[in-house]
Amino acid sequence: IFLILVVGGVLKVIESTGAISSGIHRLINLAKGKQNILILVFCTTFAVLSSVGIAPNLAIAFIPIGLLLARSLNLDPIVGMAMIFLGAYAGFAGGVFDPVVTVTGQTLAELPLFSGFVYRGVIFITFLAITTAYICRYAAKVKDNHTNSFMGQHTFTSNDANTPLEEPSTFTLSHKLVLGLFVGFIGFFLYGGFNLGWGITELSAIFLILGVVTAILCRINPNDFVKRLMRGASEVMYGALVVGVAAAVIVLLKQAQLIDTIVHSVASSLDGHGQIMAMQLLYLFNLTFNGIITSGTGQAAIVMPIMVPIGDMLEVTRQSTFITFKLGDAVTNIITPLSGTLMACLAIARISYVEWFKFVLPLVMIWVVVGGVFVAIAVSINYGPF
Repeated sequence: IFLILVVGGVLKVIESTGAISSGIHRLINLAKGKQNILILVFCTTFAVLSSVGIAPNLAIAFIPIGLLLARSLNLDPIVGMAMIFLGAYAGFAGGVFDPVVTVTGQTLAELPLFSGFVYRGVIFITFLAITTAYICRYAAKVKDNHTNSFMGQHTFTSNDANTPLEEPSTFTLSHKLVLGLFVGFIGFFLYGGFNLGWGITELSAIFLILGVVTAILCRINPNDFVKRLMRGASEVMYGALVVGVAAAVIVLLKQAQLIDTIVHSVASSLDGHGQIMAMQLLYLFNLTFNGIITSGTGQAAIVMPIMVPIGDMLEVTRQSTFITFKLGDAVTNIITPLSGTLMACLAIARISYVEWFKFVLPLVMIWVVVGGVFVAIAVSINYGPF
């Protein structure tokens, strides 16, 4: 819980320096208005940010930039939202070095933190490539004929059309140093995790140090630093509370010996299906469950204590069990109306849920199939370590 609050607070401090926003504006300038390149750049940027722990919720703040870019390219708001929102969740699916959901899930599975990152890197690249191609294909259709848009021919309101493009902030040396520090501190923790056995305690300390160093570098006074830190922590409080409540529920279930009953019941229903088919059923269960509980950390706290012993009974590696959870946690986030992030993005972009549903449903089906393939491969190759 403390790690979640610390990460949320420190990332808010980094965001408040303008480093992330300025970096994205810089990428826009480098692409020089080329449609497919810009879509690739935006999708990749937010996928990378999401895969290293900057929550997809951050996408909400950048939807207006995506809309302005889509308007300037004569596209529709769906493209503007998709290349940010879907890019973020494509990265979330891999969660290569996510210090929140990946760390929570692997801790509950008693795995070394960030272990198995190569396979998750392949998942990351695959989901990103599919998502980018999907958006580019739709954008090309809209560019040729606006009647192909799911929003109809008139996609931007008159107010949107008269809104000037936001002046990009300068990508200063301090912004570069802040982003460089973030990458450096993550790399430092990875070294400690693989060579010195570091865990959640050390990761929390590293993020706190990162926050303090960022504040010093950007000349943020102590009072402002604490305010920004607390504001960021408050934004992830829901996820932290869900983790805490879920842990309490798990304790009650264990004390009442209900965990063993649930595990035995599920395992019995999976008996005779074989390892691959059984894990596919667990994957589909997690997909459905994620449509209700969209918090990654909350879901990890609830389902991992159940999935891990089931995976052990099926004699699959715990890394395979974890990746089954991770993929199930990612896919339905982009379509469930219970996702606060999705609904907030739709409200900002002025896209109806029905319009978004029509656009994203084929991609969801592709993600579901691809996720199932990765689960099957993980089981087949005894994906490890552990």
